[in-house]
Amino acid sequence: MATLDLLDTVVRAQRGDREAFDELVLQFESRVFAIVMQRLRNTAEADEVVQEVFLRAYRKLPQLLEPERFSGWISQIAARLSINRAVRRPAETFCEPEALEHQQFTSENPFDALLRQENIEQLRAGLNRLGDLDRETLWAFYFEGSSLKEMSDQFSSPVGTIKRRLHTARGRLRDVMGSLQPA
Repeated sequence: MATLDLLDTVVRAQRGDREAFDELVLQFESRVFAIVMQRLRNTAEADEVVQEVFLRAYRKLPQLLEPERFSGWISQIAARLSINRAVRRPAETFCEPEALEHQQFTSENPFDALLRQENIEQLRAGLNRLGDLDRETLWAFYFEGSSLKEMSDQFSSPVGTIKRRLHTARGRLRDVMGSLQPA
């Protein structure tokens, strides 16, 4: 949009022309989104802040004394609101998975607990019916959380071999688990 067209559109929007304001939103939405994303780095939050920016701009537009400065004005609103959101949002917390192991979840009913225990017992029985290499491979990956690289070092085998072993061991476990199911 040329400078004169922009100026005309801003003036019309200041006089209450909603279509003119819609044109401004269409023109500046991507710029405002980029400014907000630069600070928040979260698409969902950025979408919310962009809406707040244009709501604030709509309400305050009559107070803009120099319509030719609309571009900088809307950018400043975007920067200010995104900084406010970043400062006010709760701090993200991180907790080790081991900390969650000790949590008691009371939402489980007795039937769910029984099914979970049966599944655990069936999985143990299935793992015990596998060969040592298959069992150790699955155990290292799924229960110890070892990465493919760590397993490669542990088993003295290339990563590709570890991937193949995991695939094969999962298939064998699936077969064993199928044979443990009642007919």
